[in-house]
Amino acid sequence: LVKDAVNKEMERGGQVFILFNRVEKIHAFADYVKKIVPSARIIVGHGQMKGKELEDVVYKFYHGEADVLVCTTIIENGIDIENANTLIVCDSDKFGLAQLYQLRGRVGRGSRMAYAYLTYDGKKVLTEEAYKRLDAISEFTEFGSGFKLAMRDLEIRGSGNVLGAEQHGHMEKVGYELYSKLLSEAVRELKGGNIEEENDVLVKVALDAFIPDSYMTKSEDRMVAYKTIASIKNKEDRDRVAENFESVFGKLPEATSNLLDIALVKACAKKIGAKEIDSSVTTLEIIFENKDKIMGNSKIGDLLYKFRLSCTLDFTSQPKICFKKKGSAKENFETLKEFLLEV
Repeated sequence: LVKDAVNKEMERGGQVFILFNRVEKIHAFADYVKKIVPSARIIVGHGQMKGKELEDVVYKFYHGEADVLVCTTIIENGIDIENANTLIVCDSDKFGLAQLYQLRGRVGRGSRMAYAYLTYDGKKVLTEEAYKRLDAISEFTEFGSGFKLAMRDLEIRGSGNVLGAEQHGHMEKVGYELYSKLLSEAVRELKGGNIEEENDVLVKVALDAFIPDSYMTKSEDRMVAYKTIASIKNKEDRDRVAENFESVFGKLPEATSNLLDIALVKACAKKIGAKEIDSSVTTLEIIFENKDKIMGNSKIGDLLYKFRLSCTLDFTSQPKICFKKKGSAKENFETLKEFLLEV
């Protein structure tokens, strides 16, 4: 790979950075590169050189007196050489995502197509974090991708305990948005502010509701999809998510369509103050924390009159709206969904 990449760049009159980040072996590696590409003019630069010596190396490379600069990570600190448009990084799995991004930016400074080869030892097993870093740097290649990479890096490494000395972030477990929400609530609470508690709605259904592995084969895709579904707030959100899934993965399986409907029902129920939706085998109910949530909502009153043949109010144990069961679990759930969408 090194031989082909160097020859290809030299053929178009360009220059090459080869990053080898072990000073004690860097000259031996440069000799190896000279052996496999005899026609290349090679110089070496690293941070343990004296200032004048290193300056001479960079000067020669800048003025085209060498084709290949075998170097350490010193090149990430602002070296701008327009004619150098191929970068080869050895053992790239040992670098952080931000560092890889900075290194990649050393090429492509002019109008020519640039190439960055991030290599690693094919005989070793990459750690999960190293794999995620390399996957991210290869995914985000367009202009302006720095912010996206920073967010991905934050999720891979975790943000740490920003209010204390420990650094043990678990942002990847809950996602950046939820982590930010929890963090802002914690800060407001410490400042003595009021935290508005969101009522969580328990939904019981007798339906299959999940994303099959056969529909989304990558676990990463399924994880992102579940987070997206959890953000559904209204019917427009539900339809948009369904359209996005179908455009990428094909027609929605019934179980996944059910999952989107459940997220929609849960969001609607939360808006009217319900605490539980029970569409199990024997029950079809919308249960509230107290009767004021029902009596104080005129829209619910109007709909109760509209649905009067199929539902009743029950205040005996806990306030709830009870519906008559129609048939299949799907039909019963659709009844609740229709009511909640109207209210």
